[in-house]
Amino acid sequence: MNYRRLGKTGLLVSELGFGTIPVLQGNALVLPDTFQLDMDAALAVMEHAFSLGCNLFDTAIVPEYGDAEYKLGRFAERVGRERIVISDKARFYDGNELYQAVHTSCETLGTCADLYFVHQVDGEHEETVFARGGALDALAELKAEGKIRFAGIASHYYDTLLRGAGDSRVDVLQGSGNLLERGMLDRIKEEPLFAEKGFLLNKVYAAGLLLAFFPVGQLIDMAVSYPLSSVLIGLGSREQVEAAMNREGSGACGEGGEHGISFEEVLTVLETVYDPIPCDRCQRCKCPWGTEIHTIFRQYQYYFLGKDYWALKKLGLGIEESAKHCQTCVQMPCLSMCPRNIRIPDEIRKVAELVRAHPIRRF
Repeated sequence: MNYRRLGKTGLLVSELGFGTIPVLQGNALVLPDTFQLDMDAALAVMEHAFSLGCNLFDTAIVPEYGDAEYKLGRFAERVGRERIVISDKARFYDGNELYQAVHTSCETLGTCADLYFVHQVDGEHEETVFARGGALDALAELKAEGKIRFAGIASHYYDTLLRGAGDSRVDVLQGSGNLLERGMLDRIKEEPLFAEKGFLLNKVYAAGLLLAFFPVGQLIDMAVSYPLSSVLIGLGSREQVEAAMNREGSGACGEGGEHGISFEEVLTVLETVYDPIPCDRCQRCKCPWGTEIHTIFRQYQYYFLGKDYWALKKLGLGIEESAKHCQTCVQMPCLSMCPRNIRIPDEIRKVAELVRAHPIRRF
């Protein structure tokens, strides 16, 4: 196992971190799947990862991650709290709510988290989080009280993460990326502000969808080739731990190195199944009507990659309106913003036609 600096925190963390969603039992509110690991099975999986050098374990408050936070607390007690780094998070944006959430997490864990993130910050909640009395102020207060060691922002949006990178209250960031959705990672790599913060990367397998097309080693080695602190992998069995941590090709790409498969080669693989939109989610495109173009394109990709029901439900929430705006827009600034020269209005129309043709949109 290789270890990397977590920004300026002084911590060294394993380049592969343990994502705890797969060790929960029951239903997680934000996930469509059901997980069945009981306490003993969950502890055994985490202990195996620990034995292979993993020292960073990422979770979220109950009930968002089910009982995973509780299990991680038991694991920390078993192996020795000082031997691992705990990353925790909660989806509360108001300062008072997040302050209480952190205290609840401490009670559930039986200890305090090293890193605590405001989870999934988006444009709708960003101002609340960064404002006076918002979630970041609460984390700063909790840090001063010794309830957490370092404060973080977790988001799928580049602009939000960039704002966090420039905020002195933020120590660590958490974002997403993978072989297909690498555009944001390329921007982060080129922006000096991010070098000052620890950075955890999630969605390396794209919710497991890319495992049907690419080997584990290729997916992980691409991720660790970026100048990040740690790559979080959801692990729910000894076999999954072995595949990730003893992967073939481990070490082929070091921190800041080059990954071995181009975006065009990824599209070529996917073209054996469907006609992919050549969007890497760099998020440079801005729609004057507020359409999240990159999110629509992601849902389209995920539909063909295996999450058809979930993707269509999301697309059905606004694709007709987005398509109508595309038809009437005369400025089309998105076209000049796209570095891959995607004919965005044409692709939006294609996505709308897919949703219209599928009866699931009515539910």
